[in-house]
Amino acid sequence: METGSIAQLQAVTAQPVNKRPPLREHWFANLDLTGADLRGIDFSAAHFQNVVLDQANLEGAILHNTYLDDCSLADADLRDADLRTASLRRANLSHSDISGANLYGAVLERADLTGIVSSPATKWFRLHCPATGPFVAFKKCFNDRIVQLLVPADALRTSATRPSCRCNKAKVLKITNFAQTEEYDESWSLVDENFVYRKGHWVTVANFNADRWYDSTTGIHFWLTREEAMAY
Repeated sequence: METGSIAQLQAVTAQPVNKRPPLREHWFANLDLTGADLRGIDFSAAHFQNVVLDQANLEGAILHNTYLDDCSLADADLRDADLRTASLRRANLSHSDISGANLYGAVLERADLTGIVSSPATKWFRLHCPATGPFVAFKKCFNDRIVQLLVPADALRTSATRPSCRCNKAKVLKITNFAQTEEYDESWSLVDENFVYRKGHWVTVANFNADRWYDSTTGIHFWLTREEAMAY
């Protein structure tokens, strides 16, 4: 990974936005880039450590798989930015604008999202599963068994920035093989061998983590389609 510098950034930002060279896999540390014009720069897989990006213009920037943990991006312009699988743990994104940005797989655990601005075109920021009411969901269990679940209206439900979701309670409607040619009475979780799904029974998680930005944590993990569950 190449070390980046203020001088290098100045050389890049001196170029027209549509001609700015990429800074992929660069390491930027201990920099104050408040208000910097970083539009359109490809920072894929770059590493930002102790970098202040408050009020920075990152419109259309590519931050795919970029490490930004603990960085400050308050009031930053992230419109149409590519933030897929970016790591933003504990990052300050307060009052930033992510309109049109793609956050698929972005990690937002403990990030400050106060006053963040999004739009209908922002991808993978809103709740993926229905916010209210009952719905049917699916999960994959041991020995490639697919469990069909009823998530009731009073269930807590969350999703982060991927199509997988979690809830605190559900009723087991059906358990089948992939081809749906065989049915079963019970199936076991792939993660917890003591967690059993039994046809016609309710399953609950007492210590459900309601923080939606934690993806791998306590809860009944599920998908909205059988195909997604099978592919897990």
